[in-house]
Amino acid sequence: MSQQTARRGGTVWALVITSVAGFMAALDNLVVTTALPSIRKDLGGALDDLEWTVSAYTLTFAVLLMFGAALGDRFGRRRLFLAGLTVFTGASAAAAMATGINSLIAARAVQGVGAAIMMPLTLTLLTAAVPAAKRGMAYGIWGAVNGLAVASGPLIGGSLTEHVSWHWIFWLNVPLGLALLPLARLRLAESYGTGAPLDVPGTLLASGGLFGIVYGLVRGPADGWTAPLVLTGLFAGTALLTAFVGYSLRAKNPMLPMRLFRSRAFSGINAASLLMFLGMFGSIFLLSQFMQGVLGYSPTEAGLRMLPWTGMPMIAAPIAGILSDRIGGRPVVATGLFLQAVGLGWMASVVAPGVSYTAQLPALIISGMGMGLYFAPAANLVMSSVRANEQGIASGANNALREVGGALGIAIMSSIFSAQGGYESAQTFVDGLQPALVTGSAVVALAGLAALLIPRRRATEPSAPTPTDEPTPTLEPVAG
Repeated sequence: MSQQTARRGGTVWALVITSVAGFMAALDNLVVTTALPSIRKDLGGALDDLEWTVSAYTLTFAVLLMFGAALGDRFGRRRLFLAGLTVFTGASAAAAMATGINSLIAARAVQGVGAAIMMPLTLTLLTAAVPAAKRGMAYGIWGAVNGLAVASGPLIGGSLTEHVSWHWIFWLNVPLGLALLPLARLRLAESYGTGAPLDVPGTLLASGGLFGIVYGLVRGPADGWTAPLVLTGLFAGTALLTAFVGYSLRAKNPMLPMRLFRSRAFSGINAASLLMFLGMFGSIFLLSQFMQGVLGYSPTEAGLRMLPWTGMPMIAAPIAGILSDRIGGRPVVATGLFLQAVGLGWMASVVAPGVSYTAQLPALIISGMGMGLYFAPAANLVMSSVRANEQGIASGANNALREVGGALGIAIMSSIFSAQGGYESAQTFVDGLQPALVTGSAVVALAGLAALLIPRRRATEPSAPTPTDEPTPTLEPVAG
């Protein structure tokens, strides 16, 4: 086999492995939402317990993302990816076999730990395997698969629950994980970051701060924003993250170097990512309920009707990746975000208790195009805005901000929904949904403006650190 063929095969395998692993982790953010009534019927538990089956995963996933990336940089990205995938797969099996609501919540928390380790490493492993000139296309496919997972979570969860059993939303991960483990061991090359020792104080401050903020955000709508634990989480989390920033500015080898945020590219794409997920997650969370609770669709029927939105990234994202290779990621990301904002605004203008699907269709298509244009170039911009040996922590930080944005979006838009409407009737639901969607549209438009702060340059254009600044990541031969 020639060196060129070997490299091509390694690129393809890396793309398949990292895309499927990313799909698994992203899918479990929302896959449980439409299965909650069936889970409650089988396992019992109060509404608060059911909410924890979602929150437990979100908490551990968001809190440990940067720590998982730091572990990979220090001890080997492939090694930690395999460890995270093993934990995630085992916890999925435990969730599928849960006999009580408490054991299900515990398994979901462990799932989040595994996902937090493997998810940020998918991007660094893919980057190491793909030549710089082809990364836009690779990120496009990776982004399409991840975007599809986020948007289709309610459809997959609802379809499996309706036609098979809620247990299968977790069993689905097991054969995928078991197939990926040997492939990842044989087909991915090992790589490392700077080799600096783990930043224990920074890790504790960042993890504690993220835990407090995400806990407050995910529990606020259920427990009330003035509940003691919610307020404690929000204030303590903010204080710890502030301390983390101050500590990182002085530390010799911080987990997240604050100097990265001096880069307009890094700051701009991270701000855009947080705002994008804030608007998108909250909108999907409410629109899925609108289609089922107001329009009367089954989970499967609702999911199929959202396909112009959820399925469009599979078409648009690879094209966006190619465009980002040619013209740079900035205009593609900004265009995608503005289209997403237009789509959400359009949907806000047409939702009504008896709205036809034809009236909704243009908004769904525009939103889908926007989401597809965003994902691939965004990944490229994140990875190209830092040095090669800092890509792991950059990916972890970006994923953490996206998760915080998603939790913040559900919390804010649920609060707007509750303040302006409710579940009492179809009309009261629409009364709450419309202002929430308008808010989501405005937030995603702000994300587009944040993307315009990114400097005008090709996403694949190499940065220019000196050789002493940027050691080449250590690579081991591909096994097998």
